Amino acid sequence: MTLEDARILIVDDNEDNRFTLSRRLKKIGYRQLETAVNGREALEKITSQPYDLVLLDIMMPEMDGYEVLETVKKDVNHRHIPIIMISAADQLDSVVKCIELGAEDFLPKPFNATLLRARVSASLEKKRMRDQEDAYRLQIIAEQKRTDELLHAILPATAVRELKETGVVRPRNYEAVGILFCDIVGFTSYCDRNLPETVVTHLQALIEAFEAIVEDHQMEKIKTIGDAFMATSGLLRPVEAPLLTAVRCGLEMSRIAGTMEPNWEVRIGLHFGPVVAGIVGKQQFLFDVWGDTVNIAARLVEHGTPGAVAMTAAAWQEIRDECEARALGIVDIKGKGQLEMVEAFAVR
Repeated sequence: MTLEDARILIVDDNEDNRFTLSRRLKKIGYRQLETAVNGREALEKITSQPYDLVLLDIMMPEMDGYEVLETVKKDVNHRHIPIIMISAADQLDSVVKCIELGAEDFLPKPFNATLLRARVSASLEKKRMRDQEDAYRLQIIAEQKRTDELLHAILPATAVRELKETGVVRPRNYEAVGILFCDIVGFTSYCDRNLPETVVTHLQALIEAFEAIVEDHQMEKIKTIGDAFMATSGLLRPVEAPLLTAVRCGLEMSRIAGTMEPNWEVRIGLHFGPVVAGIVGKQQFLFDVWGDTVNIAARLVEHGTPGAVAMTAAAWQEIRDECEARALGIVDIKGKGQLEMVEAFAVR
């Protein structure tokens, strides 16, 4: 804050005092000076425009300096403004009271030019430091918020909470988790026919829609890999029926994809069972899940048809009373051999 930038309000009912203070402050180099003739006018000005310092006389008509000081210091929007009390030499007790009420300093009458310069300069420097601290604090809060946003973009909310509370996210076994994979039919050829900006714009809209659907079903998005989208049900959030919830989610994802430009078609594979989950990586860490359940779900998506959710017949048996499906027969699954498959197309 330069001398020219500092906004100072001089409050005194004595015209000579106002003139003397204004003249001496201008001589020092302060230019943005205003005056008030009583406490009521001072409060009106303080509440209507910003000041960096107030020079406030104690003895004034209508509203004295005590009342003005106390009112300003109780106001959360203006209590940060430093106030130097103006007092006669025989008003030491009054000065002590003002300091107790929150005054920054005091100036005795008659005014001494050297003391005036020192106390005004010191008060403004303290305010500058406080303003700088407030700016740093707001910057830290903004950076913390940004960090939280980045963490939530990388990790599920429960994992973020555990990481912030303990500093780590412990790897765990989970016994009954729905694993959902979704990929876009014909995505490679679509990329070949369209500009990169178009591809990314359309894909971004689709992924955001999928994220919203997953959130609505109380599931967790794990990651995207190219055009593949992976989510879990019953991993970090308790849900009443993880497998059926994942089917509902998959059918809704398939439906919404067809309504979005360029009228996407998606295949969805789903499996249910135990998994291991945790964080891997150091520079770009990632929350991920592993296990046979994940591998099977990833393979099943290759055999699905748009508009349905591919799963094993064994998984479907768990929800057959609530889910309509059609048989796909025996399918060779890489690394698993032959498995009987069905595809769910409706939930009752």
